[in-house]
Amino acid sequence: MIRVAIIIGSTRPGRNGEAVGKWVHEIASKRTDATYELIDLLEVNLPLLDEPNPPAMQQYTKQHSKDWSARIDSFDAFVFVTPEYNHGVPAALKNALDFLYKEWNNKAAGFVAYGNTGGARSVEHFRATMAELQMADVREQVALSIFTDFENYSEFKPASFHEKKLNTLLDQLVSWGTALKQVRAERKK
Repeated sequence: MIRVAIIIGSTRPGRNGEAVGKWVHEIASKRTDATYELIDLLEVNLPLLDEPNPPAMQQYTKQHSKDWSARIDSFDAFVFVTPEYNHGVPAALKNALDFLYKEWNNKAAGFVAYGNTGGARSVEHFRATMAELQMADVREQVALSIFTDFENYSEFKPASFHEKKLNTLLDQLVSWGTALKQVRAERKK
């Protein structure tokens, strides 16, 4: 069975990401095809990238980098819970991705996004980043509207159809994550 991390990508005070991340984790935890763990970047508390060496070298000098590396390396797939800030990605999540390189390689990624346009532009940016990190991003995504899935723009009340989309995303993620786990195993031989 593979391990899937659900990463809450916003650290902003008053953020909606925590409620969305918990919703994703609650639905995912009912499944029996993988183990799911919630990671909150607010709790991880990474500084702005502060390593002197390129991440691809894996020559980390700071304990927070070593801890982040070990944590991410232990997963086979990821669900990124991401808002859209100014038509783009949240800095905290991009920073967390940029801290590492090989730990992300040959793993699967999916997106649950929220914002004015369901976080579509944030996900569009992240798909390019996934390619550079040698990650396989699944097609299905959950796009939550700040206007219709949040009461008063802050209380998370997703439309019921989002659960079906999330389960489709998780089906794809588990399938790709399982296949890529085999790819990684073959490369270690």
